Amino acid sequence: MTEKLTPEARAAALARLDGWTEDTERDAITKTFWFDGFDAAFGFMTRVAIKAESMVHHPEWSNVYGRVDVTMTTHSAGGLTALDVELAEFMDRAAAGTGRADMG
Repeated sequence: MTEKLTPEARAAALARLDGWTEDTERDAITKTFWFDGFDAAFGFMTRVAIKAESMVHHPEWSNVYGRVDVTMTTHSAGGLTALDVELAEFMDRAAAGTGRADMG
């Protein structure tokens, strides 16, 4: 089982993640991605879904037109783990290759 991040590891992860914020009530990180339209948002979600499936680790997310809201936490560990950070970093890279209006 994956272990929750230590406070030091959590701080280091948040320092290097672009635009992700901590949700202390859920022991999670969150981010909203903005894209030029639904097709770009859906393409991003498809790329992330393939990666998430290969990791056997899945985001909580929702999509409305060009917006994708994401929450990352590891339910089995009861909070934020290295898996969440790894998938968040992948999402940032995946979003950079799409027709996005903004990330933040």
